[in-house]
Parts: sequence; structure tokens; C-alpha cells
Amino acid sequence: MVRVRILGVGMGPQHVTTEAAEALRSVDYVLAADKGDGSDDDGLLDLRRAIVADNAGPGGPAEVVALHDPPRDRSDRLTTAGYERAVSDWHAARAARYARILQQRGGTAAFLVWGDPSLYDSTIRIVERIRDLGMNVDYDVLPGISAPQLLAARHRIVLNEVGRPVHVTTGRRLQEAVAGGLDNIVAMLNPPPERLDLTGLDEWTIWWGANLGATGERLVSGRLGDVFGSVVEARRAAKAETGWVMDLFLVRKP
Repeated sequence: MVRVRILGVGMGPQHVTTEAAEALRSVDYVLAADKGDGSDDDGLLDLRRAIVADNAGPGGPAEVVALHDPPRDRSDRLTTAGYERAVSDWHAARAARYARILQQRGGTAAFLVWGDPSLYDSTIRIVERIRDLGMNVDYDVLPGISAPQLLAARHRIVLNEVGRPVHVTTGRRLQEAVAGGLDNIVAMLNPPPERLDLTGLDEWTIWWGANLGATGERLVSGRLGDVFGSVVEARRAAKAETGWVMDLFLVRKP
């Protein structure tokens, strides 16, 4: 039996809950993807190492076992079906790599998940794939502070209006949500804003944020037609400062 702990960690050491910190001190090692290209370090891997160091047990911090992340087709010309197929193949390759390490090392491992494991993250799915490969794996999941929570807090807003819903989707499916009559939408997993289809949304209000709670944090809000250029520049600045960028936004019809 191998045990895996899937821990939501928000966006850094300051967001790790007491529950997740205790869990992190109980593990033998942490599995993490290294997305560096050989010439550049992976800033998010460094941030994971900082989280582990800040939550060391009596014997010192857990070892971080970094595995080079398998390649994935990220072409902006993929259809929805093609995108889903590319992600599925990527998850399968990740599961195979992690399974080899778990089989070799055994014990208790952890995955540190940005934000919360329940929202646009696939670690749980990947661990299930590892089990499907025939490994005897037991796992638990601990929640973390999610990106929409941070977005609302930074902009000092409530995500939904009184008695109304909020729809959470991806930038790829934003226009699908608009066409369906939804008018209060959080979009995550976004490409650069110049590649988003924002047709018909100039009069909507946007609350946008990048690298929330981490180095390179940027915020923009206002009428979308007025602040779109500021969003483009802010996203570029965030990535230039840190080498990585994760952004999301809420758009609401007036």
C-alpha cells in the first residue's frame, strides 16, 4: 500500500492551512512536476520547495522529487475535442511517470496543488489513473484557498449578486457561456487575453487578476472595453517579473 496526500496550498506558504501543514509534516516525500526547459528554472517548483521548507517536521523538510513534465499539445488551433484528447494523453503520461516513482519509493507521498484540488485541477484524476494502472494506492484530499476566492478578496467584491448564481468556466468556453444566457462568469485556465474571444462584452465589467497572492500579482477592473489594454500589459508584466503567470477574471453584464 502506498499512501498519497493531495494538499491544496493556495498560492504559497502564507495560504497553507494548519491541516495541510500537519499533513505535509507526515509525508516521506513530495512529488512535483518540473516545467523548466533546461535553461530556465521553474518558478512554481521553487515555490513548492518554499512551502515544504516552511512546514518541515522534526526530521527536517520532506524531500521534493521533481519529474520533468511530459509535453502537451498547447496549440491555439485545437478544437474542443482535440484539446480534451491532448489533456487526456498528458494526464496518462504524468500518471505513468508518477506511478514509477511511487512504486520505487513506496511510503507516503504528497502532491501540492495550487489553489484547491476540486477546481480546475487534475491531480485527483491522475491519482485515480495511477490506481487504474494496478497500483495499490490510498489517498486523501485536503482543501486549499482557491483562485476565485483570492480574486474576490483582492477586488473586495462578492462573486455573485444577491440571490443570483456565478458560473465558473474556462476562457476557451467563455462565449459558450454567454450564448447560454449566463451573465456573471468566472473564467479560469485562460490563454493570453489577446487570444480570448471577448466579442460583445465591451460594456461588461471585468475584475481581473494574475499571480494572486504571489510575486507578480496584478489587478485590473473596470468596463471591459476601456481596460482591455491594461489587462494585456499587466499580464505581460506579471510574466516578465516571475517567469510564469496564472490569471483569471470575473465578467458581469451591467
